[in-house]
Amino acid sequence: MVQKAKILLVDDRPENLLALEAILSALDQTLVRASSGEEALKALLTDDFAVILLDVQMPGMDGFETAAHIKRRERTRDIPIIFLTAINHGPHHTFRGYAAGAVDYISKPFDPWVLRAKVSVFVELYMKNCQLKEQAELLRLQLAGAGEVKEPTGLLAELSARLAAVEEQAEALSKQLDDDSADAAAVATAAHLERKLTGLRRALDALEPGSGGGSPLPTPN
Repeated sequence: MVQKAKILLVDDRPENLLALEAILSALDQTLVRASSGEEALKALLTDDFAVILLDVQMPGMDGFETAAHIKRRERTRDIPIIFLTAINHGPHHTFRGYAAGAVDYISKPFDPWVLRAKVSVFVELYMKNCQLKEQAELLRLQLAGAGEVKEPTGLLAELSARLAAVEEQAEALSKQLDDDSADAAAVATAAHLERKLTGLRRALDALEPGSGGGSPLPTPN
């Protein structure tokens, strides 16, 4: 069973959170509410999220300050942040959003279809990265027990098949991003995932009989 990705929705207005849930419910992922920056940071302490939708205008800790805290934490600094704002103060305000670490900055009212499409891209990338980490962990277990396993060929074949499935899905996603002229941040994230897959494939090939040894196993980020 494939575990659902978690999407963090941060807004101080309950009606806005309800609207976001209505828009994103079609993605069939786990939607987590936070009504303040402080509440969002607390949720990020224990759960992993595929993407964060963060309102800019909030009392107390606003979106920019919340994003700064998120980017300072090693655990959460790589989570994509999409800023949502009802006020457009011009290029300077938008630049401040990107400078705070956002991958996108969307002004309200926004097109629900566009927002859902953008979020779905980051959810797919997150799921592919989770699959990549799983394959890497299986390989580490194989390496750790290499001295005890008498016939590793079958396991290596299974790992190779699983990795091939992830590679095929990642390639399809990259083509989709190219066709749709997606955000540069999403394209860069997909390219990073493909590089990790390439390194993992090389490490797996090095374990095959007659390969002459093993290369260090890459660690997916």
